[in-house]
Amino acid sequence: MYDILVYLFENYYTPQACPRAEILASKLAAAGFEHDDIDDALTWLRELAQTTEQYLDLALKPQTSSAPRIYTDEEYRTLGTEAIGFIVFLENSGALPPPMREILIGCAQATNEGPLSLAEIKVLALMVLWSQEAEVDHLIFEELLADDSQRSPH
Repeated sequence: MYDILVYLFENYYTPQACPRAEILASKLAAAGFEHDDIDDALTWLRELAQTTEQYLDLALKPQTSSAPRIYTDEEYRTLGTEAIGFIVFLENSGALPPPMREILIGCAQATNEGPLSLAEIKVLALMVLWSQEAEVDHLIFEELLADDSQRSPH
């Protein structure tokens, strides 16, 4: 599923440029993706749209509070410490405002996996930002695209 999400990001400049689900599924199959992965990705994208709609009211309200987000035990099990740390990093850098953070958390939980790896949460964050057509600082963008397996230990 994650490979498909990266493929969509790389091949469609905006979410509106993506074809309808049926056509997209055909294009993804033609590109060599497995049908189960295509179904998972399309389901996740539907969940992203539903979660975005759910938090639309929150996004329209002015953000005056800087209180930290408290994660539930279930969120810790689903996301894992590494993913939560990365979400906090994105939030502190200004790349992930609270409404988008909530969308990301909701969509991460929709993967029904856990805990998520750093690479997985990066792809999901990238897709949430892409879906909202958010402007992202160049350095944050590079961090989202960084392959952590290629980094040398410090």
